[in-house]
Amino acid sequence: MNKRHLLQSFLAASALAFGLPAAQAQTTPIKFQLDWRFEGPAALFLQPAAKGYFKAAGLDVAIDAGNGSGGTVTRVASGAYDMGFADLAALMEFHANNPDAPNKPVAVMMVYNDTPASVMALKKSGIKSPADLTGKKLGAPVFDAGRRAFPIFAKANNVGNVQWTAMDPPLRETMLVRGDIDAITGFTFTSLLNLEARGVKTEDVVILPYPQYGVKLYGNVVIASPKMVKENPAAIKAFLAAFAKGAKEVMANPSAAIEHVKARDGIVNVPLETRRLQLAIDTVVASPNARAEGFGQVNPGRLSLMASQVSDAFATKTRVNPEAVWNASFLPSAAELNVLPPAKK
Repeated sequence: MNKRHLLQSFLAASALAFGLPAAQAQTTPIKFQLDWRFEGPAALFLQPAAKGYFKAAGLDVAIDAGNGSGGTVTRVASGAYDMGFADLAALMEFHANNPDAPNKPVAVMMVYNDTPASVMALKKSGIKSPADLTGKKLGAPVFDAGRRAFPIFAKANNVGNVQWTAMDPPLRETMLVRGDIDAITGFTFTSLLNLEARGVKTEDVVILPYPQYGVKLYGNVVIASPKMVKENPAAIKAFLAAFAKGAKEVMANPSAAIEHVKARDGIVNVPLETRRLQLAIDTVVASPNARAEGFGQVNPGRLSLMASQVSDAFATKTRVNPEAVWNASFLPSAAELNVLPPAKK
């Protein structure tokens, strides 16, 4: 019996000793890591935690900030975390580059139905379309999802060679503003607002979103460790149902949900993070593709195409097996997944 099960048995015994029903004490602890800092989109997970939906489902969920999808995948694989939120391409890369790894996490729910990645430049650079990127200096952290997937974007748009500059995330937008680089890759709702925070007007930014330029990649998914899948599938189902309930509320009222982000990071700019959350909802969570495929779900053909594209673009050791990275068996009912707000006219 491992420590977790020993603790659960102890809690149940203690509850009975005090006259409480055993079920009340039978909570499953889940360590969950986000893909990034406590910013607007984190409200999707912080809302069900703050509202007690995880607790009501018999879960004790601890949510930690992350520092990139690759790190989240690795930490869930190592057992340091039970579940997480990460870019599907990063999960695919881990699977294909570690074919013999005993603990490969799996995706159990789609959240960002479209990749949030885009190429961004300032209008004064003269860049107006993907064709204008040939020969230019691009910048992004080496682990940035948009940079990793840039070969797919380049192939789809006949972009020639570009020169890459690597930097730490906080310097990406600063270097673009200073003119050290011609363009950057990044999540639109992250980099656009970061540019604004550095004094750039939205109308002065050229945005080339990957989904609008032939790149049909999925974005972020909820992932679970194989240990959770094998030993506690009911906890995964309970987590996803509680998450979906909270996500519906977040999308209906983003402004209220941001208060839960501020509770975790007191120095966040509330108006800015509210806009970031709304931008994420509009572009990747409640996107036309998400409405067509259904929240939380994937299209098998599209998933297979992405697996092939990631295998090629990331030059993985083995080919990505789409069936190995995706497990839809824990998804809530259709009624519970009916969470998207009405389409904007």
